[in-house]
Amino acid sequence: MKIKAKKKYGQNFLKDEAIKDKIIQAMPNDNLKIVEIGPGLGDLTKKLLEKGKNVTAFEIDLELCEVLRNSFKKEIENKQLDIICEDVLKVWDQGFLIDEDYHLVANLPYYVATNIILRALEDKKCKSLLVMVQKEVALKFAAKQGDKEFSSLSILANLSGEVKKLFDVDKSSFYPPPKVTSSILKIVKKDNFENIFKKEEFEKFKIFLKDAFSAPRKTLRKNLSKKYDKEKVLSYLNENNYSLSIRPHQLSPSDYHLLFKNLK
Repeated sequence: MKIKAKKKYGQNFLKDEAIKDKIIQAMPNDNLKIVEIGPGLGDLTKKLLEKGKNVTAFEIDLELCEVLRNSFKKEIENKQLDIICEDVLKVWDQGFLIDEDYHLVANLPYYVATNIILRALEDKKCKSLLVMVQKEVALKFAAKQGDKEFSSLSILANLSGEVKKLFDVDKSSFYPPPKVTSSILKIVKKDNFENIFKKEEFEKFKIFLKDAFSAPRKTLRKNLSKKYDKEKVLSYLNENNYSLSIRPHQLSPSDYHLLFKNLK
C-alpha cells in the first residue's frame, strides 16, 4: 500500500539508506530506551530494532500507526517496540513521555521542530537528542558565542549540554522532497535545567532571553534596559570587561545566566 505524505503533518519520508545508517551510527552506544518521534513508515525504526534497541515510538498519524502495527507485530508482541498513537506535545503536557531515561531520535516536521527540541531539553528523562530539522533551526541551536546565528535557542541548548550540527541532508533524500535543506542536530545533555534554575526562575529566564534578543542588531544594554535595571546591566558589563556596545550574540551562555541572576 502506497502511503501519501500528509501536508498537515509536515511529512517528508526519508528514503536515503546511507543517511539512515549515518543517523544510527551517531547514536549513543548504551542500553537506554529509544524514544522515536514521528517514525513514519518505520524505516529508521527497523534499523533501531535490528540494533537491539528497545523503542517507544510516538506517531500522530493514525493511518501510519496502523501500518507500523502491521509491520512490527513480532516486535510489539515481544515488547521490543511500543507504538503510541498520540500527539507527543500533548503527552508532554501530561508529564513525562516515558517513566525512564531515554535517548530521543526523530525526523521532526519543520513546523513543530523547535518546540519539540525545547520540550526535550526540559525533560530530565531525556539524556540526548539526535534529530533531523531544517538547517536554519540546527544552526540556531548549535551556534556558539559570536556566531551570527547565536540566539536564545543556542543559549538554552549550550547550558543543557554539548551541541553539534553533524551533517546536512539534501532535499533529494526525501519523498516528497522538502523545499529546504535539512540537518542532523545532536545534543548530549550534561545537566538538567532544574539543577540550574528553580521552576519559576527558568520560566523567567526564557522571558529574559527573549528580551535580550528582542532587537539583535541593537546593543544588549539597550534591549535589556527597557525592562530591567539599567545600572545593574551596566555594572555587570563593566565588571566583566565587556564593551557597552556589545550585541546580544556576543555574550556567552554562562554570562547570560549570571547576568540574569544579578538582575532578578
